[in-house]
Amino acid sequence: MLKLISWNVNGIRAILNKNFLESIKELNPDILCLQETKAHPSQLDEKIKQLSYKNCFWHSAEKKGYSGTAVFSKIKPLSVEYGLKENNKNIDNEGRIITLEFKKFYLLNLYVPNAKRDLSRLEEKSKEWWPKLFRYIKKLESKKPVIICGDLNVAHKEIDLKNPQSNKTTKTKPGHAGFTDTERNDFQKLLDLGYIDTFRYLYPDKIQYTWWSYMFNARQKNIGWRIDYFLISEKMKDKLIDSKIHDKIMGSDHCPIELDINISE
Repeated sequence: MLKLISWNVNGIRAILNKNFLESIKELNPDILCLQETKAHPSQLDEKIKQLSYKNCFWHSAEKKGYSGTAVFSKIKPLSVEYGLKENNKNIDNEGRIITLEFKKFYLLNLYVPNAKRDLSRLEEKSKEWWPKLFRYIKKLESKKPVIICGDLNVAHKEIDLKNPQSNKTTKTKPGHAGFTDTERNDFQKLLDLGYIDTFRYLYPDKIQYTWWSYMFNARQKNIGWRIDYFLISEKMKDKLIDSKIHDKIMGSDHCPIELDINISE
């Protein structure tokens, strides 16, 4: 069995001082995918070495203290790609995509942009970000199955957030970032490429969240959103063992999520 953990850490330097190492040691994933690292490796102190993963890959944003992804793996990948490699400077310079190729699958670690409160990035996401990502995923899938994980910054269904009615798109308002019709439809297009939302597939009626606002004691009141995902190619459906949300683990405004899958590497 392969255990993968995905976690938006909201700043790797900050979370290293919030029992992050202890949490990862307890979870003990074979592969750890992080989003919103907000750092370049050169900015990190010796603490990060305590993760003890031999294979470490960083895709940091050009803008310091912003965005960024990282993957730590016990298994050496066959290859690693950063970004989309398609002259996509507007996408790749924010450090949001790392792809690891393994013998039997690709692993895509994603940090999808937030549409922003004023929805100023909504059009860019829908007309540029997602279409280019879809083309990229199709290329990978044509070679071998793909596991997609990360903070996708969208709650797909009403069950995936505490207050859907006040956040959804209506005739009189465009909706809240992360729950607009546009974003939900784009997420559905991703699933329609042949992917399974592993948590919702296994637990169709379970209410559990992965992100909570820092305001209004949202986490204490469990006023949250499920915007972090493990998606797998339908070709891997029979290998799925479990998909978990570790909502008791603190340190970030997101919690870690887990995928257990019957693949040996």
